[in-house]
Amino acid sequence: MAETAASGVSSLPREVREQLAELELELSEGDITQKGYEKKRAKLLAPYVPQTQGADPVLQKEARTQMPAPSAAPASAAPSSSSSKYHRGRSGGARDERYRSDIHTEAVQAALAKHKEQKMALPMPTKRRSTFVQSPADACTPPDTSSASEDEGSLRRQAALSAALHQSLQNAESWINRSIQGSSTSSSASSTLSHGEGKGTSGSLADVFANTRIENFSVPPDVTATTSSSSARPAAIDLPPSGIVKGMHKGSNRSSLMDTADGVPVSSRVSTKIQQLLNTLKRPKRPPLKEFFVDDFEEIVEVPQPDPNQPKPEGRQMTPVKGEPLGVVCNWPPALEAALQRWGTTQAKCPCLTALDVTGKPVYTLTYGKLWSRSLKLAYTLLNKLGTKNEPVLKPGDRVALVYPNNDPVMFMVAFYGCLLAEVIPVPIEDAGGQQIGFLLGSCGIALALTTEVCLKGLPKTQNGEIVQFKGWPRLKWVVTDSKYLSKSPKDWQPNISAAGTEPAYIEYKTSKEGSVMGVTVSRIAMLSHCQALSQACNYSEGETIVNVLDFKKDAGLWHGILTNVMNKLHTISVPYSVMKTCPLSWVQRVHAHKAKVALVKCRDLHWAMMAHRDQRDVTLSSLRMLIVTDGANPWSVSSCDAFLSLFQSHGLKPEAICPCATSPEAMTIAIRRPGVPGAPLPGRAILSMNGLSFGVIRVNTEDKNSALTVQDVGHVMPGGMMCIVKPDGPPQLCKTDEIGEICVSSRAGGMMYYGLAGVTKNTFEVIPVNSAGSPVGEVPFVRSGLLGFVGPGSLVFVVGKMDGLLTVSGRRHNADDIVATGLAVESIKTVYRGRIAVFSVSVFYDERIVVVAEQRPDASEEDSFQWMSRVLQAIDSIHQVGVYCLALVPANTLPKTPLGGIHISQTKQHFLEGSLHPCNILMCPHTCVTNLPKPRQKQPGVGPASVMVGNLVAGKRIAQASGRDLGQIEDNDLVKKHQFLTEVLQWRAQATPDHPLFLLLNAKGTTVCTATCLQLHKKAERIASVLCDKGHLNAGDNVVLLYPPGIELITAFYGCLYAGCIPVTVRPPHAQSLTATLPTVRMIVEVSKAACILTTQTLMRLLKSREAAAAVDVKTWPTIIDTDDLPRKRLSQIYKPPTPEMLAYLDFSVSTTGMLTGVKMSHAAVSGLCRAIKLQCELYSSRQIAICLDPYCGLGFVLWCLCSVYSGHQSILIPPMELESNLFLWLSTVSQYKIRDTFCSYSVMELCTKGLGNQVEMLKARGINLSCVRTCVVVAEERPRVSLTHSFSKLFKDIGLSSRAVSTTFGSRVNVAICLQGTSGPDPTTVYVDLKSLRHDRVRLVERGAPQSLLLSESGKILPGVKVVIVNPETKGPLGDSHLGEIWVNSPHTASGYYTIYDNETLQADHFNTRLSFGDAAQTLWARTGYLGFVRRTELTAASGERHDALYVVGALDETLELRGLRYHPIDIETSVSRTHRSIAECAVFTWTNLLVVVVELCGCEQEALDLVPLVTNVVLEEHYLIVGVVVVVDPGVIPINSRGEKQRMHLRDSFLADQLDPIYVAYNM
Repeated sequence: MAETAASGVSSLPREVREQLAELELELSEGDITQKGYEKKRAKLLAPYVPQTQGADPVLQKEARTQMPAPSAAPASAAPSSSSSKYHRGRSGGARDERYRSDIHTEAVQAALAKHKEQKMALPMPTKRRSTFVQSPADACTPPDTSSASEDEGSLRRQAALSAALHQSLQNAESWINRSIQGSSTSSSASSTLSHGEGKGTSGSLADVFANTRIENFSVPPDVTATTSSSSARPAAIDLPPSGIVKGMHKGSNRSSLMDTADGVPVSSRVSTKIQQLLNTLKRPKRPPLKEFFVDDFEEIVEVPQPDPNQPKPEGRQMTPVKGEPLGVVCNWPPALEAALQRWGTTQAKCPCLTALDVTGKPVYTLTYGKLWSRSLKLAYTLLNKLGTKNEPVLKPGDRVALVYPNNDPVMFMVAFYGCLLAEVIPVPIEDAGGQQIGFLLGSCGIALALTTEVCLKGLPKTQNGEIVQFKGWPRLKWVVTDSKYLSKSPKDWQPNISAAGTEPAYIEYKTSKEGSVMGVTVSRIAMLSHCQALSQACNYSEGETIVNVLDFKKDAGLWHGILTNVMNKLHTISVPYSVMKTCPLSWVQRVHAHKAKVALVKCRDLHWAMMAHRDQRDVTLSSLRMLIVTDGANPWSVSSCDAFLSLFQSHGLKPEAICPCATSPEAMTIAIRRPGVPGAPLPGRAILSMNGLSFGVIRVNTEDKNSALTVQDVGHVMPGGMMCIVKPDGPPQLCKTDEIGEICVSSRAGGMMYYGLAGVTKNTFEVIPVNSAGSPVGEVPFVRSGLLGFVGPGSLVFVVGKMDGLLTVSGRRHNADDIVATGLAVESIKTVYRGRIAVFSVSVFYDERIVVVAEQRPDASEEDSFQWMSRVLQAIDSIHQVGVYCLALVPANTLPKTPLGGIHISQTKQHFLEGSLHPCNILMCPHTCVTNLPKPRQKQPGVGPASVMVGNLVAGKRIAQASGRDLGQIEDNDLVKKHQFLTEVLQWRAQATPDHPLFLLLNAKGTTVCTATCLQLHKKAERIASVLCDKGHLNAGDNVVLLYPPGIELITAFYGCLYAGCIPVTVRPPHAQSLTATLPTVRMIVEVSKAACILTTQTLMRLLKSREAAAAVDVKTWPTIIDTDDLPRKRLSQIYKPPTPEMLAYLDFSVSTTGMLTGVKMSHAAVSGLCRAIKLQCELYSSRQIAICLDPYCGLGFVLWCLCSVYSGHQSILIPPMELESNLFLWLSTVSQYKIRDTFCSYSVMELCTKGLGNQVEMLKARGINLSCVRTCVVVAEERPRVSLTHSFSKLFKDIGLSSRAVSTTFGSRVNVAICLQGTSGPDPTTVYVDLKSLRHDRVRLVERGAPQSLLLSESGKILPGVKVVIVNPETKGPLGDSHLGEIWVNSPHTASGYYTIYDNETLQADHFNTRLSFGDAAQTLWARTGYLGFVRRTELTAASGERHDALYVVGALDETLELRGLRYHPIDIETSVSRTHRSIAECAVFTWTNLLVVVVELCGCEQEALDLVPLVTNVVLEEHYLIVGVVVVVDPGVIPINSRGEKQRMHLRDSFLADQLDPIYVAYNM
């Protein structure tokens, strides 16, 4: 039956046969599906059906029954080829065939089956559909129901989905509970579903929220709605809080809404996925943060303890194994060149080398005579015709590059021997262009390259026709070696052929694990000895024919096909790689046609021949006495050899002819199996335990057949050689007999050095093995081969892997090739493109971590890919007992390639580390892999605060406290004594200096739009007061909301309220473009402050009552709204005077960064005290001018804008920050034009100028802007000083005169709006570097600049007059010693008098304002708690009082800190690390959710980069902060909400994330 089939196919016309072969290839490469293949095949055969009638079904059937196990080339030579279609339709590919093993596939399936009982729900990453459209095919395929991810609330469709999933899971019982994974969340349902399905699902999400909202929680407004069309941030927005209105710490009440006792959140808003993630991690709840730790400063990284049960080698120390002696054959030449001369002159007609054309037909045969004469011509030309007689270009011993294409062996052979005859050193290299090759050329000092005319024409040229200078290459002179350009040598010229010595003959390149290319130098004697050893081992005899399918420029292809060939007068048929691609059977046909005795192949070629062997039934391989498998050292080669034999034994292939060998560039041929005697039993196999191998021990596999490795021997040591096995790392200690180590060889036939790299050479080429005591064994130097293996029974050599593929994780060794094989054995056909998988390790947090990167097929669905990834993790864990740190899928054909199409591992690793790999899918598993984190901190019992205090005093540490100048000692003019209230000061100024201008308001053009003198301000305030009494019918003590844009109207309205005895509340007006986001905040403050009336402008009044406003809030319930645009000219009967200074002056409302709305009460006494302290610190008086570019609604910004000028009489130039958006130059040009000495701004303003004007300093100069007048430029802030921003601002504008000492920051908090302010006198702000690790333990340890894990902190200005601060332990309320981190407590005349709460219920937070230390000298003072952590440090500087100056450093808000693993972290530190990792991270914010750290990054690059960020973020947080990131969220620029002070609103971000409102580009859940 099979015969008829064969004759049927062979009777078809040739082009049809070729098309069929092409189809086979397409199918095997995974380019078409099985169905498509059958359809096309039927179509091709249709016209011939009658003649091939019976054949077709048989062919089909035979295809099913054959079981060849394909396998192929190592990475270096991996073609973009494929695996056979009869392997369960697996798609193969370059790396694929090397690892093909049915046993292994079954083992993997078995291992996975074990896990199907313990299904775990891994959350599938959320991905925005637009991000990774791989091929247009997606666009037109209808949505595939089984692969669409689902919405979190819509459990209704669950049943249907489960059914669909059940079918897709029939074949692959998975360890993942896919039905849960199906209900993975989708952020903004319409855009993230993986195949576009699900437009109607957002409704169901809303239903779920509607039914489950916790009372009193208002869903935060959607921040994203305000994003403008550009990628700029939305206008700064103060978002309303999530329901907690009273001023209170998040700790007291927020956390009770968050978790129940076991750490599982009860808020329905947490996504199902996070819950899934928690379930998979099952982390124990963290212990609470403890107070005192006994600790030696350094956090100790857990050192994994060796497993006491791990296998240990038990054999005796091995003795080096000798090969047979190298026989002395009488007619062996004294040098290889002599052999060429002999055959070239005496056997000129004998064929030496046959080259094939593209179709695989012989096209040219080079005879020995031709080779000799053409090499002579070339040698003569090189030595005599380049340059002049006195100055030749080449001298003997110079290195020359050989650049020849892979399909031109003839030209290469002539060039190689031409160089040998000219005594110059040939360096064959791959195609031009690689940067690393440039390193090789440079280290070899190469200035000349030989090539063919055709090749030269193909090189890229510049405009004027010169060859392009390749990146990293030295300048080369190119010489064409085609015959017509060579000069015939004169009759009397003879090359100098001396006996072979140790001088270099040629240099073979090799690529190291790191990707650098090095040249292995081979001496003439080594070249000759190696040929002799090969001739003896392979028993070559003159005139034999060999077929060579390998690269003839290096390794076995060069050694057999070019060198040993000439020594033995062999005839080589060279089959180039390009021919193999079009005609995979060509090498078998050549063996058949030429009756070749020897063939040199790789597993890849065996595999291709099996694929195509049906095309040719009549070939015979009976002539072969040796089929040398040159990558036999790959442990996965055994199955290809077996499969090839089973298929071709019927074609005459003798079982004993299969001869695997092991080679390496340094040691050359290490071992080769000699052809066996017919009928003798074949050598046995080693079946090794993978677990044993990982400990470097040889154990026959007994335990679990799934984790076994079957290895075949590579024969015996080479003739004349000696071999030993040494430990792969550390000194070259001889291994025990049952231990795996690096194979080392000593013989005359090996490399002598890495050219030009003496240091690396010694370690590799001059190894003297030592015994267990460390003393050398013998004197003979060995060469390290880079192969791992052992010598088995009967001195047979076994290789189990390469040093380059060694991954050492937690002390256990794994082989990259083995892991690739496991990955391919998990049904990869649907997912992996042509079996292209790269495995390497990266060093993260004191250990190696395994990374697996695979190319994803263009048509793979999200679901399939995720499924495959999850199964691979499981299989690797089960078979190799090692965790994978990161598994990434990249689009097909995007991994860097080696010259022959394999994956370039070191470049892939480099791309991964620098974030340029652009994966389309990624799974990180740091929780399972990282086992060496330090233990979480535990409390040490028994040390009370008092004893710590005493301990500090005994150790000579002061209590950490500091104070400003004493107000009592400072003389002031009569102003203060005369007027207790600000209203009185204004009236006095209106009489004394009526025309003195207090305020100037500028617009975006820099023009003054409005001014106010003392009298104008007083008059306008009176008119507003009368309107309040008449229209508003308000009484003294009523609260009035002021809703104005930044300007002078706001100031007049404020004083109008004071004149009428009302309490003003300044509120930022809503943003007309984003009412939905900004109006609720206004509404909330109006409600919370119980305002009786709103004062505003006509425009804003219309906005408050507009239809758009009605959509956001209930506009019917606004209190009385009065517009102050047209006021009646009416005198006020009398101005209100408060009975006591303790009466309330105004309310200050602000939204904190933790999303809490707090209002504080400021009394008249506090207002006067604050204004006086600022006046003294900044030396303000009426002839001064200051420029203010700040928001005037709360805190110190409001005080500077509205109060200080009236108190001190100086003139304030007001610049509304929003005007800078249309004119960046406004602030700086104003300061320059008015020659301002003191200016105040916010971080947002400083950042706008730094980013926007940083590259326009020349333009600023051209505009005449000069900042040399500035004495102080103060950033008003309630946070840790942003040192990097203030530094870059100072540096950038130094060129236009800004003094480096000018920039400083203030510090204030809710309880006291101004604690520190640099002012004009006193020492400059100091900076210190502190150790981040100590900071996590609430300790301060100063370190040098540049110390690892150091943090630069700057002092927050000088403490204001009358202010005292003390550093307190927030838990025990006891004072702390100098340089301890604690809460900053403050005592000052201008501290606020309390929180303004809805029910006037002050008991809750009373201790924030009036609290005492638990003991100590200062225990009688009443302190206010700022809620910020910081420390005090005494400096060497002198304060104004003559004492040494005490500096206050603010570290961060207590509310914001994250407590993880018993340590205290400040979000900004983690964010700073993350922002540094990749140029495309615009902004970053972190928060925690149920013990998981969530990192949100804004991506400012293209969306392909989104997934690059996931491993980088995870790595940096692990390395620098010892934390494992739980979730990485990649979002668009501007999504992270930032308030008007430029502070991140992390809690709002958290609420939006949990409510699925961020529309992320990608969400990765780390396992």
